[in-house]
Amino acid sequence: MVQAKTQLFGKELTHSARLFRALSHPARLRILKFLAETNTCITGDISDDLPLGRTTVNQHLAELKDAELITGHIEGVKTRYCLNTEKIVELRNVLGEFLSSLDLNKYHCK
Repeated sequence: MVQAKTQLFGKELTHSARLFRALSHPARLRILKFLAETNTCITGDISDDLPLGRTTVNQHLAELKDAELITGHIEGVKTRYCLNTEKIVELRNVLGEFLSSLDLNKYHCK
């Protein structure tokens, strides 16, 4: 039986990689920071507040939604974007646990 290569690494690493991949572009980092800095959900086109075109912003929003780091709810003709704070906390914990698991005290390559 043929396996996807990601299946070779286990659920925990695959889940971590999915979350980390959502952070792998500066536009997505900026979108997350923008939503956090506004302290509320944003309704409408957020590309006006970013140095990117609407289509590009929408592609990055889709990536963040796929990773469940943000939510998007349609309200009339506009979409309301919010941080998924539970998932952000999970991401923080997953990243912290991953970095803590790297035993750098025993690492001797300079």
